[in-house]
Amino acid sequence: MNLIKEAVAAGARLFRACEVLEINTRTYARWKNGKTLDSRKGAPKRVTRKLSEAEREEIVRIACSEEYCDQTPYEIVVDLLEKRKYLASTSTFYRVLRERGLVHHRRESKAPRNSARPPELMATGPNQVWSWDITYIRTAVAGIYLYAYVILDVWSRKIVGWEIHERESPELAADLFLRLSRSANIRGLHLHSDNGNAMKAATMLMTFYRLGVMPSFSRPRVSDDNPYSESLFKTMKYHVEYPRFFTGVVSARSWFAGFVHWYNTRHRHSGIGYVTPQSRHEGSDIALFAIRNETIKVSRTLHPERWGKKFLVHGANRCVYLNPIPEKHTA
Repeated sequence: MNLIKEAVAAGARLFRACEVLEINTRTYARWKNGKTLDSRKGAPKRVTRKLSEAEREEIVRIACSEEYCDQTPYEIVVDLLEKRKYLASTSTFYRVLRERGLVHHRRESKAPRNSARPPELMATGPNQVWSWDITYIRTAVAGIYLYAYVILDVWSRKIVGWEIHERESPELAADLFLRLSRSANIRGLHLHSDNGNAMKAATMLMTFYRLGVMPSFSRPRVSDDNPYSESLFKTMKYHVEYPRFFTGVVSARSWFAGFVHWYNTRHRHSGIGYVTPQSRHEGSDIALFAIRNETIKVSRTLHPERWGKKFLVHGANRCVYLNPIPEKHTA
């Protein structure tokens, strides 16, 4: 700093003197105002609130003492306060103990676990990724339900298999998949479901292994991990002809057969460009999109004044993701 003062006093320009010493003029200005503390990122700093090593050792000693070894830091801190003694906050207790590897689950209950997000599955055509689930449907007797087993093709949204039974059973579900395997090649298929007992039972897992099906599962109590099946069940239960209850398994199967036929062959699904799942599944939707766009093209030619620069081009994504990774698709 004195060198710069001498250089400026001798007639040198301030920015030239700073340039020779490889510092910024703003740095010199801070030094001149008495701010000589190194505030660069990563520079060593003196934190006035930081505990000394002796204080940190005292926290560990007290937490591991016979009196407090079975108590949480929350309990330790409030007990010390009642004894008119303050060492540190609860979060500081946790931080110091965590650094020493002294924070563990010590209760008899199972330790909480963070379930990993299910893998991203991509479908570019039918019979690549299926989703399935079991939903209850009401009967005339309160508290007694029937169970609908429904399998959906994620790419086309077509219901490829279904059954209705009086109980939820992995054996019944396994039989359904075995029958499907005789009419469709499902080896190498990705199959997603929720975390129910029927989905993860040993019977089901062994059936998938024999059929060459690769299962994946939602996180516990996270319905968004299986959105296509959940959306299908909402469409079903809010259908205008859906009854409040069924009188028995025969009437439920009869109604559901009609619903599946309507859903696959007549329902124009918004997620696939307002074509039917059957059209999407068999590939005839491409021709339908071409007809729509050709009709729009003719209409624009006849009445160009009625059309702006932007207009809807009909089509649908040919690549569908189940549980996409947000960071991957927003980058």
